[in-house]
Amino acid sequence: MFRLIPALSLVLGLAACANGQSQLKKPLVPVGDFKLGHAAVVAPNLVEGPVSRNATEEEWIASVDAAVEERFRRYEGDKFYHMGISVEGFVLAQPGVPLVFSPKSALILRVTVWDDATQTKLNAEPEQFTVLESFTAETVVGSGVTQTKAQQMRNLSANAALQIEKWMRRMQAEEGWFGGPDATPQAADAPKLPAGAKPGTAAAAPRKAAS
Repeated sequence: MFRLIPALSLVLGLAACANGQSQLKKPLVPVGDFKLGHAAVVAPNLVEGPVSRNATEEEWIASVDAAVEERFRRYEGDKFYHMGISVEGFVLAQPGVPLVFSPKSALILRVTVWDDATQTKLNAEPEQFTVLESFTAETVVGSGVTQTKAQQMRNLSANAALQIEKWMRRMQAEEGWFGGPDATPQAADAPKLPAGAKPGTAAAAPRKAAS
């Protein structure tokens, strides 16, 4: 089993990541043929990091599940995929910690994606994510001072869902997940090949007029 306590201890000096909640307001771009089937969130090996507020397995499961449902139920692709998510560890910055330490909240989880049609895993080994709280005016002095535990958990869970989506899009482009890059709307905007040209053959660039 990998060591979580040292990893959670390091978050005190890390920078915050993008805001998962605000990203939901952006126009929806399909992830290939992805459509969420089942999302199973568990926390059998949950580790609480140092200088953290307390949170139960049930609280984390509910928080992460809500964020995953909110982000991924929006996609209406042609194929079902399932997600298995294990919440592994967390730090929830608490009030009373000297500001010089710049305490950060963080969440560690592992994710596996399944193809419903083939009943196989897309990633043989779970992908691990270390997710940090968003940088806002409230978190500059430490989210433990300005946010409740519930707010911290919602923030981290939304950011986790966003990081999972970014990873899935990268796997689509690099590994052909979810129908591959041709399944994305952007592919329709790609330059069309000249008549008779074979796929993979670059079209000749137009020559510049002589000056």
